[in-house]
Amino acid sequence: MATKDGPLKVAAMADLHIKETQKSAHRELFAEISEKADVLVLAGDLTDLGKPSEAEIFVDDLKFCSIPVVAVLGNHDYDCGHVEEVSHIVRDAGVHLLDGTAVEIGGVGFVGAKGFGGGFGRRMLGAFGEPLYKQFVSETVNEALRLENAMRTVRSERSLVVLHYAPVTETIEGEPLEIYPFLGSSRLAETIDRFKVSAIVHGHAHVGKYEGRTPGGQIVYNVASHIEKPTGRPYAMLEL
Repeated sequence: MATKDGPLKVAAMADLHIKETQKSAHRELFAEISEKADVLVLAGDLTDLGKPSEAEIFVDDLKFCSIPVVAVLGNHDYDCGHVEEVSHIVRDAGVHLLDGTAVEIGGVGFVGAKGFGGGFGRRMLGAFGEPLYKQFVSETVNEALRLENAMRTVRSERSLVVLHYAPVTETIEGEPLEIYPFLGSSRLAETIDRFKVSAIVHGHAHVGKYEGRTPGGQIVYNVASHIEKPTGRPYAMLEL
């Protein structure tokens, strides 16, 4: 582990999509990461369908990870309606599961929220029309507010924002334009740009680019396991 003032090596990845048929699939990967990084960050979709049995497989594999783990949930982790049970299983395994909250490790503040869709820039959805549209936009706004409240608690000079949904379009380029509103929201970037952060990571978009920037110039990484990264591995390596 790095000292409080020294660099912290963070391995970041997302979209493991662990299935009931994938027992022991990530053990070697977690052991490898433990040798190279000080902290492992997982940006959502730990499970494929949000089943507690999938979460149990995840934490069983995680026994082979010997470094602190920080995570947020993704949309797949909500699918079966057992998100509270999944969260309980993950937290009981010692994972710092962030949900509009923050934790400091090695002098770096990790701030996490799932985020939500809503679209980007001038094409961002507004709270107008049918109640369901308003509810959709309200969820996006609420996630951005929860992220902001968490960021205000960070006292470290270095910080990493962990999301599942994308805050910018650059890192989702290559996905069909028709689904952009469901891949993330500019509201997340607007919130983040009120603060100075070291980096932002997200997943969710399996097709896209590794690196982008917020309107304020802060660096964003798509760390979905499907995205090609400089490491040539499913995870990115960041030094904060």
